[in-house]
Amino acid sequence: MKAVGAMCGIWRDGNSVELLINGEDFFARVFDAIRAAREEVLIETFIIFEDRVGEGLQQAVIEAASRGVRVIITVDDYGTSDLSTEFVSKMIEAGVQIQLFDPRPKLMGMRTNLFRRLHRKVVVIDGELSFMGGINYSVDHMADTGVTAKQDYAVLVRGPIVADIYRSTLGMLGPAVRKTFTPLKPVTRQAGSARMLLAERDNSHHTTDIEEQYLMAMRNATQRITIANAYFFPSYRFLRELRNAARRGVKVTLILQGKPDMPFVRVCSRLTYTWLLREGVIIHEYKQRALHGKVALIDHEWSTVGSSNLDPLSLALNLEANLFIRDHALNQRLHEHLRDLAVAHSKQVNLKGLAKGQWWRAPMIFLSFHFLRHFPAIAGLFPVHGPRLKPLRSPETLPEAAVIKNELSSDQEKSL
Repeated sequence: MKAVGAMCGIWRDGNSVELLINGEDFFARVFDAIRAAREEVLIETFIIFEDRVGEGLQQAVIEAASRGVRVIITVDDYGTSDLSTEFVSKMIEAGVQIQLFDPRPKLMGMRTNLFRRLHRKVVVIDGELSFMGGINYSVDHMADTGVTAKQDYAVLVRGPIVADIYRSTLGMLGPAVRKTFTPLKPVTRQAGSARMLLAERDNSHHTTDIEEQYLMAMRNATQRITIANAYFFPSYRFLRELRNAARRGVKVTLILQGKPDMPFVRVCSRLTYTWLLREGVIIHEYKQRALHGKVALIDHEWSTVGSSNLDPLSLALNLEANLFIRDHALNQRLHEHLRDLAVAHSKQVNLKGLAKGQWWRAPMIFLSFHFLRHFPAIAGLFPVHGPRLKPLRSPETLPEAAVIKNELSSDQEKSL
C-alpha cells in the first residue's frame, strides 16, 4: 500500500477539467455520472445528511448497485453521525458497501472523535472520471435554502490524473472490503490540455504536501494571488509567503468569511488582518452566505480546488485531498467568478476599521503564530487513530446497522 502514496505528487499532462460551482452544478453531475456508471462507483465524503440531497445520492447509488455496479461509500463517522437505520439499510440491501471512518461511541451524549477526520470529498466513476472539491452531500449547498446556503466549489476531471485519484481511493478501503476487491484498470488516455497534480494530507507520509504546493506556487508568483477559503488561520510560514509576494508587487487578494457558519472562524481570521493589510494584502469578507470554498489561483495558469482549508485542522490533522491544476481557461473562469464575488457580495476590510481593539490583537497574533508553528508537533503527541474503518452490515442481522469493527493493517495505516 505504500505505493499508493508514491504515485501521488506527480504532474500529469493531458487532462480535462470543468469547474462546478455550488450544489446546483455539482449534485446533478455527480448523480448523473453514478447512474451512468458501468462497473464501479467509489465515494469518499465527510458529510451525508438525510435530506433531499442525501436522498438523491441514496437513490442514485441504489439504482447503480441494482444494475450490478460495485458501489463503495466511505463516510466520516463524526461528520455523518445521524443517518437513520432505515436510510442506510436501503443502500446496504441493494448491494452498496458503506464504511465508517474512525467510528467511536459517544461519551455522555457527546462525540469523542473530534480530530483527524476524513475530510476528503472524492468520487471516482469506472476509473475514468472523477469529482473532487469541498462539497458535502447536504441541502445547505443549494442556494434555495436561503441564509443557510453555502458557497462552494468542485471540479470534474478526466484523463491520466484519474489514475492517481483512483489509486488514492483504493488506499481508503478497509480489510473487509479488500478481501473481495479486484481493482479496475484506470483509463489513462488523453482528455485535454490541463496539467494536474493530486496532493494529499495524511498523518504519515504526506503530512505537509498540500501546504508545500501552496508555498511553492506563492514563492514563484509574479502577478496575482487570489485565495478564497472558508477557514483561514494558516501557519506563519504561509502568511510570510503572502507578505513576501505583496512586497514584490504581486496583487494578493483574500476572500474570507464575512458571514461564517461558525462565529469563532471570523475571530481567528481577523487576528491576521492588520499584519497582512499593512503589507498591502487586499482582504474581502464575503457577505452573501457562508463561504465553504477551498480554492485559489496564482498568476494566469495555476489553480487549486479541494477539501483542505487553510487552518490547523486541515493542515495538521485531517485527511485531505486537493487537485493542483495548470490550465489557463480554468484559472480565468475562477478569477472572473471570484472577482464578481468580491465586487457584488463582499466588503473590503481596511486598517481604519480594525483600529478598535488593537491593544489585544497584537499579543494574540504573536501567541497564535507561535502556537501554529508548533501545532503539528503538538498534534503528533495525540494518537493517530483515524484510519480505523467499520463496514456497515444489514440491520436484519446486526442492531443499529453495524457493530463490527475492523482495524487496517499496519501497511494500510502507513499509507493513509
